[in-house]
Amino acid sequence: MSLNHTESKEQTIIWIANESLTIILTTGHDDLRPIYISGNFNNWQTQDEQFKMTKQEDDSYHFIFPSNFNYPEELLYKFTKGDWSEVEIDSFGNRTENRSTRKHSGIQVEHVELWRKNWLPFKQIYLPQVLLISDEFEIPQLNKTRKIWALLPHDYDDSDEAYPVMYLQDAQNLFNENAEFGNWEIDKKLAVMSEYKIGKIIIIAIEHAEEDRIKEYNIGKTVLGKGQGKKYSRFLAETLKPFVDRNFRTKKEREYTGIGGSSMGALVSIFSGLRYPEVFGKLMIFSPSLWVGPKLKINPEIENQVETQIYLYAGGKESDEMLEQVENFKENMMTNELMQNKMKINLSINMHGKHNETYWSDEFPKAMEWLFFNTKDK
Repeated sequence: MSLNHTESKEQTIIWIANESLTIILTTGHDDLRPIYISGNFNNWQTQDEQFKMTKQEDDSYHFIFPSNFNYPEELLYKFTKGDWSEVEIDSFGNRTENRSTRKHSGIQVEHVELWRKNWLPFKQIYLPQVLLISDEFEIPQLNKTRKIWALLPHDYDDSDEAYPVMYLQDAQNLFNENAEFGNWEIDKKLAVMSEYKIGKIIIIAIEHAEEDRIKEYNIGKTVLGKGQGKKYSRFLAETLKPFVDRNFRTKKEREYTGIGGSSMGALVSIFSGLRYPEVFGKLMIFSPSLWVGPKLKINPEIENQVETQIYLYAGGKESDEMLEQVENFKENMMTNELMQNKMKINLSINMHGKHNETYWSDEFPKAMEWLFFNTKDK
């Protein structure tokens, strides 16, 4: 609903507020990103255009609920800048409780002191338990061994809950403070997610094969030569997942099982998801190395499966071809006749994004929220 500019802004808001609820927000630390209201009225979606606030000349914001809005008995809400990585926090950097009102009309004035930045700060008590499963986990398909880690929810030992699982490639760069090229800081991101009750997940982190990394993640015959990706994918689906399900409290079904990675790790994750759709229902694909020219064959069994979700990310400053490649990939997946409308893809593009861990780190919690936790209360 737009304001009638023939009246003063204040008069207009007051006039409209007689019939519906108007929320006015002030904040002392602002930037150019839009502000949204997320709450129990829209499944806590963080970038719902229907609940985007309007910025005023005095740098305040307002939102006017439609006159026919179906109010819950108690309206619960928070303010975000489009995702939970930039949600409101208090002046000390702490999580704020849900705001609430029972009003259906009038004006509700709110203030935000600070905004969380890139999922930080985090609290130590919410850090996941980091467990080394094995220094030499056997990969019979490749006649190799590998170091594999499990990141468990911080309160795993205090509950009997079962959890979804995400299998991630390149463990060396996921939470290692001494990583050569930086790391994703997924332990810290999971801590903040857990504080917002959206981080209850098991991460299985598989270290790459060092000098054989590219060969192991390469699938079939490509410009990089003959790869071992098919054997590696078989290991993930037929050896590692059954082991994890036997030894941890997991939700075993495909709709609770994800796989992901970046660059070549993303490429082998795509292949694994398409080759084993009965195992992996969620794919987290960051900056995939589609340039190597793999022939991605879709398993016809996916026709009988429930929806597969893919979170697809790329940065605008990665390469001249990256954006075109991921957009073509999405189009090909969505129009493939074998999919039968069973594919849901969220394409996220950061035009400033580069091909490195810093940007993948920033995207990780956004992807996890969309794939696993997009209907949870915050």
